[in-house]
Amino acid sequence: MSKNQGPAPRSLTEEELITLIGAQQFGVLATVKRSGHPAMSTVLYRWDPTERVIHISTTAERLKAKQVRNDSRVSLHVSGPDVWSFAVAEGDAEVSDSPEELLAYAGYPAASSGYPEDAAAFLAEQRAEGRVVIAIKVARLYGTALDVS
Repeated sequence: MSKNQGPAPRSLTEEELITLIGAQQFGVLATVKRSGHPAMSTVLYRWDPTERVIHISTTAERLKAKQVRNDSRVSLHVSGPDVWSFAVAEGDAEVSDSPEELLAYAGYPAASSGYPEDAAAFLAEQRAEGRVVIAIKVARLYGTALDVS
C-alpha cells in the first residue's frame, strides 16, 4: 500500500449483507421510469431474510407503485453504519392491496379464522388511505465496505 492510498473497498459477504439490511429500516428504492431512467425515493421497509422479501407500504397513487406496475425491476439501496458501507437488494416487485399483505406489514400475526377487531379497523383505515404493499422478491444482494480506522 502506497503512502497516499487507503484500504480498498471489500465486498460484503451474504451474511453481512443480510445483517446490514436487517439492521436498517430506511432505504432508497429505485424503480424504472417510462423513459428507462431510474426514479428514486426514500422508503421505510421491512425485511424478511427467511423469505428474502422486502415489504414497503405506500399508496396506490404514488409514483413508485405505478412504476412497479409498469416495470417490476427494482433495487433498494441501504446505507451501512458509516458512509463507507452499503447493501443493495435487487429483484422483481409486485404491488398488492390484499388484506394479508397489509396486516403482515403492520405486524399482525397470520390468522386462519379471521382477524381481531382492531385488525378490521386497521384494514378499514388502510383501504381509506389507498394503502398498498410493494413486495420485492430479492434475487441478488451486493454491497461493499471500506474498513478504515
